[in-house]
Amino acid sequence: MSEKVVTMGEIMLRLSTPGYKRFVQSDQFDINYGGGEANVAVALSNYGLESYFVTKLPEHEIGQSALNSLRQFGVRTDYIVRGGDRLGIYFLETGASQRASKVIYDRAASAVTTLDKNELNWKELFKNKNWFHWTGITPALGSTVRESLVAACIAAKDNGVIISADLNYRAKLWSIKEAQSAMIPLMEYVDVCIANEEDAEKSLGFKAGKTSVESGELDEEGYFSLAGKLKEKFGFNTVAITLRESHSASRNGWSALLYDDKDCSRPYRSRKYDIEIIDRVGGGDSFASGLIYGLLKGGNTKDALEFAVAASCLKQTIPGDFNLVSKQEVEKLAKGSGSGRVER
Repeated sequence: MSEKVVTMGEIMLRLSTPGYKRFVQSDQFDINYGGGEANVAVALSNYGLESYFVTKLPEHEIGQSALNSLRQFGVRTDYIVRGGDRLGIYFLETGASQRASKVIYDRAASAVTTLDKNELNWKELFKNKNWFHWTGITPALGSTVRESLVAACIAAKDNGVIISADLNYRAKLWSIKEAQSAMIPLMEYVDVCIANEEDAEKSLGFKAGKTSVESGELDEEGYFSLAGKLKEKFGFNTVAITLRESHSASRNGWSALLYDDKDCSRPYRSRKYDIEIIDRVGGGDSFASGLIYGLLKGGNTKDALEFAVAASCLKQTIPGDFNLVSKQEVEKLAKGSGSGRVER
């Protein structure tokens, strides 16, 4: 029987400039749908898990189009509430070389911000489920959806469901003070914490020593120490930290570390990939989904980390938010085949 995973958050309409055009020079946009937890749900469905997405979508045609985009990839939409007035939008300008990518949000008062905790039967929703995943973006969307998230976490815990959270701090959504006020109490429900350097500092108040992603070099021991501190402070079973070395907007070093009580008596760092980036949006979500898949399958947690990093590496070569790769493609890369040769 397939494992059943629930994710909860916002799916948005993405309007991106074609190629590498700037906002001010483009007269059209490419259309995709995406959002942190929706991206995770799609990837897990692609890997063969039974994947459910919880959100609220307006009843008009744009809301239906977003829902159809999930169904296209096999995501279960049983727990999507219909209502509200609008779908959130974000605009993306893809950077290149030393010019950074830019995101502009138009998501105020979107349907998901009105998702009341009483609109779903949370206890029933989490029956016979294995995993629940959310990101720090969801509680940043407002008090109403934050209350729904708490209700979801309580019900998941009551049903013995593993909970993972990707901290995902977004400065355009809330302040550091607001983030820590909401996120720190939520950590009591979390079993698997996923973060990067900025997320850990701004969402939970823990800094990774003398580290700088902009320098192109990482102080590995600083991140090892950070993982240990997070695990000790919040009692997480597993801590995973993604390590992005930003050489330019087009080229990044990509790896991660994991610390748990099962196979890693001290933090373990994955293989590192040197990525020529096509689209980095959703890179963290593809890491989270790969890690969830690897941990759910019950293998060595080091193998789960290598699967997650390989999955995320591949995603950053694909336009759009969703990671449209198969389990077999990820496993092939994780085992060392990254030549990019044509497969005939």
